[in-house]
Amino acid sequence: MNGKILGGGVVSIALIAGVAMYYLQIYAFYDEVPATGTRDVELTLLATGEPEPILYDSFRAIDSESSPIRYRACFTTSVSQAFLSETFEFYDGAQPRVAPGWFDCFDAEAIGAQIADGSALVFTGQRNIEYGIDRVVAITADGRGYVWHEINECGDKAYDGSPLGKDCPERDAGSN
Repeated sequence: MNGKILGGGVVSIALIAGVAMYYLQIYAFYDEVPATGTRDVELTLLATGEPEPILYDSFRAIDSESSPIRYRACFTTSVSQAFLSETFEFYDGAQPRVAPGWFDCFDAEAIGAQIADGSALVFTGQRNIEYGIDRVVAITADGRGYVWHEINECGDKAYDGSPLGKDCPERDAGSN
């Protein structure tokens, strides 16, 4: 009889711990990011290499202090892909990261498919928004846009302990 009570207690504690971990990973560490109305969506200009805001609407974003790559945002824009392609820097190799299910405007699998088929173009939002982390913006042909963070080459080297290359900025440069 004592074994059943002890076993039931262990299972109960494990169940409570599992539910708590799930909640912490999916909900607790994310915060809604309020829109500023001016600089929420920026792309890097080809001419200057500096981020420049674009016209956008319906901005929604989440972020977490626990990791620099948890940022996700969705928006709409009336700016055409043709204009964007001629004016702003493309970003190669971007793969959208999965967002929590409750942040329903950001479907990483669908965005990735649109990037693969060419109906979404990927631009540099800002390089080294935090050391080793780039902000990336994908915009579809119908004006839907998505933002997330990617670990860049310098970030890969810094985080795995490899020597930083000559192209990497100083460790505190470019960090926010």
